[in-house]
Formats: sequence, structure tokens, C-alpha cells
Amino acid sequence: MRIIAALTVAVFGLPSGYAVEAAARPNILVIVADDLGYGELGCYGGKEIPTPNIDALAARGTRFRSAYVTAPFCAASRAALLTGRYQTRFGFENNPTGAKNSMPGIGLPVSEKTIADRLRDSGYATGLIGKWHLGGTAEFHPQRRGFDEFFGFLHEGHFYVPSPWQGVTTWLRKKTLPDGGKGRWSSPDGRIVWSTELGHNEHEYDTDNPLLRSSQPLDEKANLTDVFTREACDFIGRHQAQPFFLYLAYNAVHSPMQGADQYMKKFAHIEDVQRRIFAAMLAHLDDGVGKVLAKLTESGTEENTLVVFLSDNGGPTKELTSDNTPLRGGKGELLEGGIRVPFIVSWKNHLPEGQEIDTPVTSMDATATALDLARTAPEKTALDGVSLLPLLTGQTGHFSERPLFWRVGKQNATRLGEWKLIRSGKEWQLYDLAHDIGEATNLAPREPARVQQMSALWDKWNAEQIEPLWR
Repeated sequence: MRIIAALTVAVFGLPSGYAVEAAARPNILVIVADDLGYGELGCYGGKEIPTPNIDALAARGTRFRSAYVTAPFCAASRAALLTGRYQTRFGFENNPTGAKNSMPGIGLPVSEKTIADRLRDSGYATGLIGKWHLGGTAEFHPQRRGFDEFFGFLHEGHFYVPSPWQGVTTWLRKKTLPDGGKGRWSSPDGRIVWSTELGHNEHEYDTDNPLLRSSQPLDEKANLTDVFTREACDFIGRHQAQPFFLYLAYNAVHSPMQGADQYMKKFAHIEDVQRRIFAAMLAHLDDGVGKVLAKLTESGTEENTLVVFLSDNGGPTKELTSDNTPLRGGKGELLEGGIRVPFIVSWKNHLPEGQEIDTPVTSMDATATALDLARTAPEKTALDGVSLLPLLTGQTGHFSERPLFWRVGKQNATRLGEWKLIRSGKEWQLYDLAHDIGEATNLAPREPARVQQMSALWDKWNAEQIEPLWR
């Protein structure tokens, strides 16, 4: 295990007493956005929806341009993030939704240690605020998985405000409009919009899925983005005197689409109401992140807090209008648009500012980095992620040779250097991401030796995985 304080002094030349004290046991704040497209944030090229707070975080830290999650949808991706291990190692390959969330045996296997387990056992205060989606029955409850505190909901989504949805404009998927036709319909006051574009009804997100503090249902009237921000600020304020790990898992910008009035007014110039609501939700999220970061400053913990921001997967463009430019594909796919995500790491006065890194990294590395900084060394074979500290300080060699892998049923992929091998069925396709980030030109016919090499790597990795525990 690397002595992190010494590394900080050696690389950045900070006074040794200050650096040792600050770097010994940093707080760890992991902020997860839900279904956020790669191209929406200003710091990732987005121009339509201002995101000044997240952009400022990137300016104060490192922005990874080739960062990946391990699955193109919520639950499996989060299972890997919280364990630092490929979720296919323990059978969490698919995405439980609806009633399946509450079925016995469906959740993050209790045999797996979470980052919260490891940090709590090493003396950290641990909290989860927001979305869980890793099991809805008692054995999988967050407070049985390493979290001292839990405030949020257990399933895949939640309405942002309770019915009758006051103070927001709500866009709902429907099979049929009130007149029996297809297309879009708006209520007379414009606050409810029905759309048949996707061919199915809105999910029953709130059914058997109350907002909870620990295990106690709450009657909360405020918008969940504000509520989760409030609770995160409260957690930070209460734990100033001890190292803490806070997993702040916003449900924004996941459906159902509900834009708060003040943000809808801000984007009144956007003609398409669906896109306008999405813009309102993203701006709302950005303001929430800004308030949480401001709380770190106010509480005096900013310089001793590692902050990680990422999305759990790429954005589903039809449902949310989320933009993955310049990537192809979206949620549910192993094309870049489904698995390449915004990923920012910041630690004031300890890690470089304004840095951009193209080296491929994975969400599992965030877990390994946090454990490295916390000096909480798991057993050698426990993690698939690796600490990003060497990469953040200019040591790139190891990372460039590391393959990354994916398996979602018949969809398989691996990335090695600038090359990506992907298939959905029998035939592999090969893309040179350095020159074709949009995965437009299949080079497999021209590069049979590379296909054979990379497919052999995938086969070897796949042999170490287990069958899905449910489908």
C-alpha cells in the first residue's frame, strides 16, 4: 500500500506537516447522477444546458474523457461501483425493475463487501442518500450493507414530488391519449403532458417504494433533488469531526420527467416541452451539487474531502432527450453511448487542478482509489478496480495496458488501449476509438489478428464470471 501522505508531499511539494495531517484520513464524497448522457455537461461539450457547478468541480480537479461503467443500466453498474468488482463475478448481470426489486434473493449478494462495509470497519461514518436499487428486501437493506445511515428509496426510480405533483411540469409515457389517439396531449394548465412516442405506460415507480429514513416511511412534500441535497448537507455538517464516506445517489435525471417551476421558467426558450423538462431537471441537479460542495467549504472539510462525480450509465435519448454526442448508442447498449460516462475526481490542494486524462478508467477504480486513500487495504484479489492515484500523478503506463470487459447477456465487449471489440450475438466488431469514437467503421475484417487477441482476452475473463442469479 502506497503511503499517500508521502506521495502528496513528493509530487506537489506541500508542507509535510500539513500534507500528512490532511491526507491521512480524507473524507470521501461520491456523487452519482442517474442516466446522464455523456455530452450534456458543459465540461463535456454540452452547450444548451448550463451546468456551472459541476463544471467548476471539473476545473478544480481531473476530468476523465474515457471513463466507463461496467453495465449500461442502473443496478448492475451500481453493484460494481460499490464493491469495486465486476458485477458478473457475483451474478448481478441484469437490471431488476418493478416488482422484481422486492423478490426474495434479488439484490447485491450478502457475500460481497461494499466500500461502505470496508470504510465503516476502518472507522469511517458512512451514509447513503438517494437511490439504492440493490435489493428491496430486508437482507439487502443499505444499513445491512455497511451504511450507518440511509435516507432514500430502495427501487429503480421515484417521482420527484408526490401526487398531485404540485410545483412541477410532468411528462408521462402513455400507450393511448385521452381521446384514444396517439401523439401528445397536455392538460389545460400545461402541467401534465402525455406522450405515446415510446409505446408504453409510465412505470409505477412509487408502488411499494416509499421514501425512507432508515426503514421508516416519510411524508415528504419537497422535490427529491432538493431533499437529497438537504440531507447531504446535514450529513456533512454532523460529521465534521470524523472521517466520513457519503454516497449521494441522486435519482436525477432518471424518469419520471418532472421539471420544477423555477427551472422551467429558466428554459422557457426551449420549444420542445420534453427537452425543456430535461433541461430543468439537469439544472436542478447542478444546483444541488453546488450546494453540497458549498457545504464542504462552509464546514471546513473541503480540503480534506475527495469528491468523485459520475453517471451510472449513458443517457436513454428517446426517454429523456439526453445527449451522448459524439457517442453512438445509449442506455442498455454496450456501444460507447451506453457505458462511457462523465467522471470527475477532485481533491483541493492535493490533486492537480484542470487536468484532463484520456486513459481508459472504470467506475470500479473510484472505489479502489477511495480505499487507497483511506488506507483500508482489501485482500489482494478482492477488487477489479485499481487506485487512480498513480494515473492522477502522471504514471500512465500500467493503465494503458489494462483491458476492460463487459458482459450483458449476448452483448459482450472489451477495450484494450484505443481498440474496442464488441458483439451482440455471434460476430465481433472492432473499432479504433482514437479515430472513430462514434463506432461507425467496423475494422474486424481488416484486423483478424487483433480480433483473435482481444476475443481471447474476453474469453479468459468470461470464464471467471458466473451465470446470472436472475433474468
